[in-house]
Amino acid sequence: MDPRSLTSVPRVLRVCPHLLVAGLLALPVLRAATPAAVIAAAATGAVYAVGSSLRAVRESRPAAALWLSALTAAWLVLLTVTPDGLWLAFPLYFLHLRLLPARWALPAVAGTAGAAIMSYVRHGAPLNPGAFIGPLLGAAVAVATVLGYQALYRESERHRRLVEELTSTRAELAAAERHAGTLAERERLAREIHDTLAQGLSSIQLLLRAAERALPDGSPVAAGHIERARRTAQDNLAEARRFVRALAPADLERGSLAAALERLCAAEGPGPRVGPRIGFTVSGTPVPLPTPYEVALLRIAQSALANTVRHAEAGRAGVTLTFMDASVTLDVVDDGKGFDPCSWTPSPGGGFGLPAMRSRAESLGGTFTVESAPGQGTAVAVALPLRTPLAGDAA
Repeated sequence: MDPRSLTSVPRVLRVCPHLLVAGLLALPVLRAATPAAVIAAAATGAVYAVGSSLRAVRESRPAAALWLSALTAAWLVLLTVTPDGLWLAFPLYFLHLRLLPARWALPAVAGTAGAAIMSYVRHGAPLNPGAFIGPLLGAAVAVATVLGYQALYRESERHRRLVEELTSTRAELAAAERHAGTLAERERLAREIHDTLAQGLSSIQLLLRAAERALPDGSPVAAGHIERARRTAQDNLAEARRFVRALAPADLERGSLAAALERLCAAEGPGPRVGPRIGFTVSGTPVPLPTPYEVALLRIAQSALANTVRHAEAGRAGVTLTFMDASVTLDVVDDGKGFDPCSWTPSPGGGFGLPAMRSRAESLGGTFTVESAPGQGTAVAVALPLRTPLAGDAA
C-alpha cells in the first residue's frame, strides 16, 4: 500500500463535511428557485464558511458557541423560506456535538430536531410518521455516533498511555538488568582477583621471605634477586588490592561494612512509605574483612531486608553483624508472618533471593541458614570463616 494514500485519508475526511453542507444548501436553492431561498441559503453558507475557517472556533468553546448560534439563526431563516432547509439539520447535529460541551450539545441537538419538525409542519406538508421519525432518528444516530467515537478515542488514548508506560517500564527494566549484571560481574571479578591473584601473590611473598631466611651467609647476589622478587610481588599485591577496592560496591566506598549496613537499615526502615522498624547492632571487635566478604554480606543483607519489607508484613526487624575469632556472622531477623522453608518454592517470575544468598555464602566457604514458621517470623543467618591472614593480606 502506498503510504501517501494513508496520509490523504484525513484530508478527505476533513473535506467531506464541507461538501455535504454545500450539497444540502444547494438542494433548497434548486428546488425552491426563489430569490428568498437563494439569499437565505447563501447567507447560511457564508456563515458556515467563515466559521469553519477560523481557528478560534476550533480552539475556543465561547467562539464555537457564538458561531453555532449565528449558523443556527441563519438556518432558521432558511427554514422559514423553504422546508427543504431541514436537511441541513443533520450536519448541524454533528457540529453541536463536536464543538459544544455535552450539557449544551444535547439540548441543542434536541432543539434542532424540533425546529426541523416544526418547519415541516408549518409549511403544510402532508403529515406522516416519517416527518417526525426522520429528524429524531437522525439526531439519535448523530448522538450515538459521536458518543461512540469519543468512547473509542478515550480507549485509544488509554491504550496509547499503557503502551508508553510499558515501553518505559521495559526500558527501565532492561537498564536495571544491565546494571545488576554489571554489579554481579564486578563482584565476581573482585572475588576472583582476591581468591586467586591476591592470595597467590601473598603466598609468593611468604615463600620468598622463607627462601631469604634460608640462604646461607655470603650469598648477596641471590639475596638481592630474592629481595627484588619479593618487592615485585608486594607491588603487584598492592595493585591487586586496588583492583578489588575499585570493583567494590559504591556503598562500601564511603566507609566500613558496618557503616554501609547501618545506612541500609535506615533507608529500608519507616519513612515516607510504610515499613518495619529496623535496628542494627555490631557485636564483637570489628576486624578488617576481605572485600569479597564485605560485598557478600552487604548484598545478602540487602536481599534479606528487601524480602522483609516486601513480603514479611513485619513490624520490627533487626540486623546483627557479629565478629568472632574464627568467623563473621550476619543475622537478619523479623517478626513477620513467616513461612515454611521446607515447602517453599520460588514463585514464577521471582522469589530467587534465598538461593542467591545461599550461593553467595557458599561460594566463600560459608554457611547460610533460614529459620522460619508461619506466624513466627523469619531469621536469616550467614557465617563466613575468618582465615588467619597471610602476611600483609588485606585484599
